[in-house]
Amino acid sequence: MSAAIIDELRSIFDATTVLTGSDIDARYHTDMAGVPVAPPLAVMRPRSTEDVSTFLRFCHLAKVPVTTQGGMTGLVRATMPQAGEIVLSMERMNAIEEVDTGGGVVVTQTGVPLQRLQERVAEDGFMFPLDLGARGSCTIGGNISTNAGGNRVIRYGMTRDLVLGLEAVLADGTILKGVRKYLKNNTGIDLKQLFVGTEGTLGVVTRAALRIFPAPAEQQVALCALSSFDKVRAFLSLARKRLGGDLTAFEVMWNEYYRLTTELVKGVAAPLPTSHPFYVLLESSGSDAERIRNDLEEMLETVLEDEIILDATIASSGAAAAAIWKIRDSSVELGRAIGPNGVGFDISLAIDKMEAFADRIKAEARKIDNDAYAIVFGHAGDGNLHVNVKYPPTADRTDEITKLVYGITGDFAGSISAEHGIGLLKRPYLKLSRTEEEIETMRTLKRALDPHQILNPGRIFTV
Repeated sequence: MSAAIIDELRSIFDATTVLTGSDIDARYHTDMAGVPVAPPLAVMRPRSTEDVSTFLRFCHLAKVPVTTQGGMTGLVRATMPQAGEIVLSMERMNAIEEVDTGGGVVVTQTGVPLQRLQERVAEDGFMFPLDLGARGSCTIGGNISTNAGGNRVIRYGMTRDLVLGLEAVLADGTILKGVRKYLKNNTGIDLKQLFVGTEGTLGVVTRAALRIFPAPAEQQVALCALSSFDKVRAFLSLARKRLGGDLTAFEVMWNEYYRLTTELVKGVAAPLPTSHPFYVLLESSGSDAERIRNDLEEMLETVLEDEIILDATIASSGAAAAAIWKIRDSSVELGRAIGPNGVGFDISLAIDKMEAFADRIKAEARKIDNDAYAIVFGHAGDGNLHVNVKYPPTADRTDEITKLVYGITGDFAGSISAEHGIGLLKRPYLKLSRTEEEIETMRTLKRALDPHQILNPGRIFTV
């Protein structure tokens, strides 16, 4: 059966489009941690939406499962091929088709890496505000499929808030031509939302119209040290009031993250001493350079005088700002530097519960292994924490730690996934954040749009 399917695909597409056997590179079946699975049945590399449509129509009729891949930077194994699946790689659909500065829109194919899109619109004095550490390799399609968040959600929102229109291909090959370049469109059900954050389970997004904004004339970055999480909360409250819409990012790092990153990750320096309990990376940006600088300096003087913060440094140049941001962006590198014995989590919860949440995880993890510890950091301004629980290599504690952290997340009425998605790894715990009625409604949508369950089967939920 497998041989017959491959032969049929080869009769439809050329040899560079359908890869099999030794032509399948390890990158198509290896995750971010470098852990491979068995190679897929084949790898399909379309050049156009019509190619995707033809391919999915064939798979729909043959009932062959497909997993769609972008930059392979996901952390929940959503794009890792399972037995009998064909990989649909979007890597060759990488054209940026139009930059419309008058309308504040960029139209792009979805295999484009995020950083390349950012750099292209910057040539015209604009910015695409979605930003995350994997910017150099993650793709726009992957960002859309997971509703990526990143560093500037506090000001610009999630990916969902940046999508004006989408072109998507359904499981049976039907093309939905929804690339529209305007913000207001109350013409029935907003179909594009079916494909944002649904991890490729309802359709394959091939093109997108995305919002872009004039690049700020000034970006000020500061790193601050604080004595307690109550001070972090007070600092955020004051920053919102004093900086208003100019506040672009508010990132918090517990001591363990800041200290270990600056000690262990090559090329990362510590602008402030590593002895403080908490650190905040704050970014403010806008069109009036002098006002942006003055507002930030005056606010920092106030919080220093009021003893809300203990110490602060303001980046004196773009290179200095990048060096500060590198601390926050080096979470993957830190994980590799420490070693493989750990479990990472991506949690959303109310900011007034964050400290108690982190403290409980640290205490309960030590009951599982006395040498376990938690590295905590995240986007405090939008309620998102990343937690990495590390433990000694003497025993595999993955299942115990996972059940512990997600159980505590449920106790705190949090979300088990703020921005990474569910994929395969978090599927057993979806019920902690969504009701049975909600999950069954998801299944209803899946059955309607993908009756043969060929698109990323088993991701998020089972049908």
